[in-house]
Amino acid sequence: MKKSLSKFLQVSIPLALGIFLIWYIYQSFTPQQLAETKKHFSDANYGLVLLSVLLSVLSHLSRAYRWSFMLEPLGYRPKLANNFMAISVGYLMNVFIPKSGEFSRAIILDKYEAIPFQKGFGTIISERIVDLILLLIFTLIAVFIKFDVLYAYVMASVPPSILYVFVLVAIAIALSIPLYIKFSKSNINKRLKNFIIGLKEGVFSIIKMKRKGAFLFHTFIIWALYLLSFYTALHSLPDILSIPVGTVIIAFVVGSFTFAFTNSGFGTYPFAIGGILTIFGIAKTAGIALGWIVWISNISSIVIFGVFSLLILPFYNRK
Repeated sequence: MKKSLSKFLQVSIPLALGIFLIWYIYQSFTPQQLAETKKHFSDANYGLVLLSVLLSVLSHLSRAYRWSFMLEPLGYRPKLANNFMAISVGYLMNVFIPKSGEFSRAIILDKYEAIPFQKGFGTIISERIVDLILLLIFTLIAVFIKFDVLYAYVMASVPPSILYVFVLVAIAIALSIPLYIKFSKSNINKRLKNFIIGLKEGVFSIIKMKRKGAFLFHTFIIWALYLLSFYTALHSLPDILSIPVGTVIIAFVVGSFTFAFTNSGFGTYPFAIGGILTIFGIAKTAGIALGWIVWISNISSIVIFGVFSLLILPFYNRK
């Protein structure tokens, strides 16, 4: 009962947040703003939107190839097609059940490549750590480029007391988790420790990796394709053609963080893109329209490739 309730809340709360944000945005729009938003959709260059999606798919292919570098030191050489389809299914799962994609990727390799779940999942955790580092680097670049504008906006929008509470809560959580793992004698903690031991081999596969240079190269390729895909999509709207590179990076970073709050950024992505671009002088209607165009086009490709992979995987691996 508790498990079912927990799973229900994990899906329903982010979904409800996304729906609320969509309602909040559009109920505050005037009829003129709604008309402007529709016009942005009709004026968009969908050829560039398609190119943006193709660049995003190429990043997934590069990620699939990079994953092999992490599995090789563990003694496994999975097929590139299986890696790509596992990643596609993982992205599809994240659209409907947040944070489930990583598990499904490991399950697929366990089923079709006989790679134990814990080892496969460990490499995925390693991959996420590397991605987080790259995202933080982009965040630092973004803050450095437009620090004065962003600082003034945060100070004007968020009361200092809320910022202090947020920092204190983050510190408390960061301290309590390792203490719980170290001192708790509960069955849950015992299972958690056993799971962590199983993950270690996968997590440290980066250190054992023979082709570290190739791994780093593909890491930068993946994130360069992400940024290039977003930059291409920005140019699909005539009103956003002259946006500075610094603003592009900031909008890209802000949009990336929204995927942690709702089902693959549902509702939060357009809201965040519209909000951050407004700070830099872009009309709110144009920013939100762009956010929806980018989100819908990428989610559509994720659903198409994810469903296709689910259907093809059993036939591709029938032997």
